[in-house]
Amino acid sequence: MGRASRAMGLAAALGLGAAAAFGGQAPVTLESLLGEMVDPVAVARWPKPEYVCRQASSYDRRSKSPADPNGWFANTDNMDGLGSDLRWENVAGRRECVLLEVKGPGAIVRFWSGGQPPKGILRFYLDEAEKPAIEASMQDLMSGKLFVPKPLAIVNSGAALNLYLPIPYAKSCKITYDEARPGNPNAPPPGRWFNIEYRTYPPGTSVTSFTMERYEAERLLVGSVCKALERPPSAPAGRLAALQRAIEPGQEATVDLPTGPAAVRLLEARLEGVPAERLEQALRSTVLRASFDADETLWCPLGDFFGSGVGLNVLESWYRTVAADGTMSCRWAMPYEKSARLTIANLGKEKVAITLRATVADWVWDSRSMHFHATWRQQCPIKTRPHSDWNFVEATGKGVYLGDTLCVFNPVRDWWGEGDEKIWVDGEGFPSHFGTGSEDYYGYAWGHTALFQGPFASQVRCDGPANQGHTVVTRTRALDAIPFAKGLKVDLEVWHWADCAVGYAATAYWYARPGATSNRGPAPDEAARPIPQPPQPVKVQGALEGETLELLERTGGVVETQHIAQHNWSNDRQLWWRDARPGDRLTLALPVPTAGKYAIVVNLTMAVDYAIVQFHLDGAKLGEPFDLYNNGVVTTGPKVIGERALEAGDHKLTIELTGANPAAVKRHMVGLDYVKLEPAK
Repeated sequence: MGRASRAMGLAAALGLGAAAAFGGQAPVTLESLLGEMVDPVAVARWPKPEYVCRQASSYDRRSKSPADPNGWFANTDNMDGLGSDLRWENVAGRRECVLLEVKGPGAIVRFWSGGQPPKGILRFYLDEAEKPAIEASMQDLMSGKLFVPKPLAIVNSGAALNLYLPIPYAKSCKITYDEARPGNPNAPPPGRWFNIEYRTYPPGTSVTSFTMERYEAERLLVGSVCKALERPPSAPAGRLAALQRAIEPGQEATVDLPTGPAAVRLLEARLEGVPAERLEQALRSTVLRASFDADETLWCPLGDFFGSGVGLNVLESWYRTVAADGTMSCRWAMPYEKSARLTIANLGKEKVAITLRATVADWVWDSRSMHFHATWRQQCPIKTRPHSDWNFVEATGKGVYLGDTLCVFNPVRDWWGEGDEKIWVDGEGFPSHFGTGSEDYYGYAWGHTALFQGPFASQVRCDGPANQGHTVVTRTRALDAIPFAKGLKVDLEVWHWADCAVGYAATAYWYARPGATSNRGPAPDEAARPIPQPPQPVKVQGALEGETLELLERTGGVVETQHIAQHNWSNDRQLWWRDARPGDRLTLALPVPTAGKYAIVVNLTMAVDYAIVQFHLDGAKLGEPFDLYNNGVVTTGPKVIGERALEAGDHKLTIELTGANPAAVKRHMVGLDYVKLEPAK
């Protein structure tokens, strides 16, 4: 049996496909939710039973209104932070922190947590029961070590815990966590953040609550779902509409799809023959457009649409795949009642050859069927000060939000993503989704640079060093898709640790009933723009970079290379000596290419925790001591520390740590940017 047949067979075995297509309504159960998760067409219809999706999180409760920017962008989102207002309960002699308490009927559909490795116990109390339905170590439950297998429980970069197992409840749900601090049992759990997405169904909806007995009875089903998520379906049977053509700059090519009612079930694209050095720009400047029933609902650069973002980046997820050979696939169903058209436009400066293939299958168009939308926005530069909310999309109409892909251009190494997501549904006065950080939203933690893949969240590019360059993250929603009856607004805070200018390009994916609109339209000028590149480090001509000098001796402390772009260091790096003690010495080899008399010039770093140092050359004192204390990070600028007649060859340059300014933090740090030998006059 093929992969598509297995996935659809699983959904059909649960009865979900028939109910979704023809309007039947069975009770919500663990089985039905798992079937919905892997039913490739379920999200293309307005949900039945209807539900609202909300989020509980540890966001800073000082965030109350955009009218108060200091509070709105407050950033202590951890459970033990200044902005926490978590409630505590005493249960059987222990203090449990209440993460979520909500009346049902409903279901938990996503649970993310990051921070210090958790050492506490997570409890799910359902339907006001005194005994939890689930009681387990947070670390073990959410990392796949217990009864929930991967990828329904998955650890992403930065040791972020993600639980996708749906947990339905008929009346209510309360989730608690307890982790006592040694010596201070009344303190909140240390250094932990969380986001929990949950559905609430209309009163009277029949929901069968989760129990471990029911879970054990469905272990084979759970295993089948996990296998399906790890092996996304290929194309179902259907009619093929294809386009294979070379497109000149400024031109486009179009293919009309079979007459409806029908639905695109698999969309594949590949650029052919584009040199590697041009592929990044070609994937941005080649645009996919789609019209369904004469309404253009999709306008997006090719790479962004498929989740590859900037450049060709491998993606292995439930709804989309990007292969190393350049083939990009999308498995979201795209229904239409009467007609559909796909267009490829070349907004670049070079000819591109494209292969586009759409597999179209029959579809029962009804009052719940929705058109697929993908909208794109790019802005560069965006100033990071003052902090601001950056809008992905604002939609008007009736639909379901499916997720997004975000491409970030960061000119510096510092972390760009402290910003929280804020999702407003149907004109609510405060966002029902208020997160704790951009990486938390995308399923990872600590701004970690390691790439990761998962069914519903991935980081497919992170250039470095650190967080500099291009980053591409993507998140798609299955059970945590967000329905809206009137409209929806998706914002992400621009909250960067550095005062600089970044670039964002966001693709938003959503379904909507015919007639929906948004604030995003075609952006040909932005798609045609050259992709920004990080500035190249400036090197001082003739400088001997401190971080490249051979280390001959160190009597104490730690020596490493520090790389920070915004401090105006030559080559953006310095030799960093830290945590030594007064009297310690650091000796470096100083190469002299030609004998002569030289002025010896250094550029040093000054900061609040830097030391007082004395230089020596070949054992003889060189110049006077330098006090490197400063309230803020600056450099001394080039300073002559002495003149010497030197023979060709290696000499010994020694830095002696003599003490620290009384006002300094006593870390006794030293930063050597460069040494330069200038012929003495």
